[in-house]
Amino acid sequence: QVQLVESGGGLVQAGGSLRLSCAASGRTLSTYTMAWFRRAPGKEREFVSGIMWSDGRTAYAPSVEGRFTISRDNSKNTLYLQMNSLKPEDTAVYYCAARYLGGISVAFISYEHWGQGTQVTVSS
Repeated sequence: QVQLVESGGGLVQAGGSLRLSCAASGRTLSTYTMAWFRRAPGKEREFVSGIMWSDGRTAYAPSVEGRFTISRDNSKNTLYLQMNSLKPEDTAVYYCAARYLGGISVAFISYEHWGQGTQVTVSS
């Protein structure tokens, strides 16, 4: 079982930056794929970015490509999402997710473990 705890959300002006963190505990992550999803008000949960813990392969949603960077720290068992050039449409609750023995998937049902979420609000 993996427990995930997100942090780092907040209020930022458009064009600003935030870094989200997701601390994982319970198991080592070498056999997991990790991802960030987000849910904006009135919208469905959507894939933002994913990373395979074993080899660092990454994937991004077209809407964040070039602005967001996903990374991991093996020593800290922590996942990060560096968000730059933020836009009001990035406003959402951001969730960290973990998938056991599978590649990066954009479908939220592929992930077995979820954090509680952290709010990101971008003002115009």
